[in-house]
Amino acid sequence: MTKGKRRLWFAIGIAVLLTFLMNGQPISRYVNAVKEKEAVFATAAGDEKERLRQMIETWKAGREEAPVDAKVDPTWKAIPGYNGLMVDVEASLEKMLASKQSGPESLVFKEVEPAVTLKQLGAHPIYRGNPKKPAISFMINVAWGNEYLDSMLDTLDKHQVKTTFFFDGSWVKKYPEEAKKIAQRGHEIGNHAYSHPDMKHLGVERIHQEIQRTQEVIEKTVGIKPSLFAPPSGSFNQRVVDIARSSYDMQTIMWTADTVDWKKPSPSWVIQRISKRMENGVLVLMHPTAASEASLDQLLTLAKQKGLVPTTVSELLSSSRLPKQS
Repeated sequence: MTKGKRRLWFAIGIAVLLTFLMNGQPISRYVNAVKEKEAVFATAAGDEKERLRQMIETWKAGREEAPVDAKVDPTWKAIPGYNGLMVDVEASLEKMLASKQSGPESLVFKEVEPAVTLKQLGAHPIYRGNPKKPAISFMINVAWGNEYLDSMLDTLDKHQVKTTFFFDGSWVKKYPEEAKKIAQRGHEIGNHAYSHPDMKHLGVERIHQEIQRTQEVIEKTVGIKPSLFAPPSGSFNQRVVDIARSSYDMQTIMWTADTVDWKKPSPSWVIQRISKRMENGVLVLMHPTAASEASLDQLLTLAKQKGLVPTTVSELLSSSRLPKQS
């Protein structure tokens, strides 16, 4: 019972008691009268609650979304699921009764997870997120290009964006302070093998060596154990995907849109190329190059203008819905 209701009941009780005492009525009649009034108020409150419950059932029609299961697509391979959205009837009822304001705008929603999750699909490469999730990730593979890193980090800070950097293990070994700087700025860290090899042509032992050495140097340097693996040059086979998943619990990450920045295109060319491919769930591949450094600011601006939220790869692949943007 709210404070206001307690005060109301107290005032009613005092008024009834004084009336009975002034008229010389016995206390027992006072008690019965109070009980009668309580019953009347309880009935009224119950009726109001039931009326609101029925209205909530009406208001929620067309406002709920069913969850989307993760699936294996013939083209895009593993595609993560997407949480549904349902009205929490009891929470909505409590909110409306407490605020004394009712209407569709007061509905309380809760997320409903899909029956099939990304991990349940098994070992598959991932090229994109769920097409219903308005997120995009500008993932940056780092094996060279230190001279452009600071500027790219500053641009990400300017837009208040955290993204995913995939580290080459030998680069981390050579430039530990650069690796620490990126991690300390709050960005997600992924594994990009140790020596930038062509993974699909490697034997089992060498595949393990490339992934494990990188895991170890990243964890030792920045205290992070990556859960994402990006094969150098996008070269892999199913054996690579299986080993990454079964031995290191890592998802193999590819891309939806490629800046091809290693070919040294102009920034305007990169912007034009990527802007055409911007949509829900897109993974954009870039490196710390002059072209990507000069185009990143505008690409982030364009993504936001399209209603997309630039974020990390893990967040993009998560089935959770994004917080409402202000």
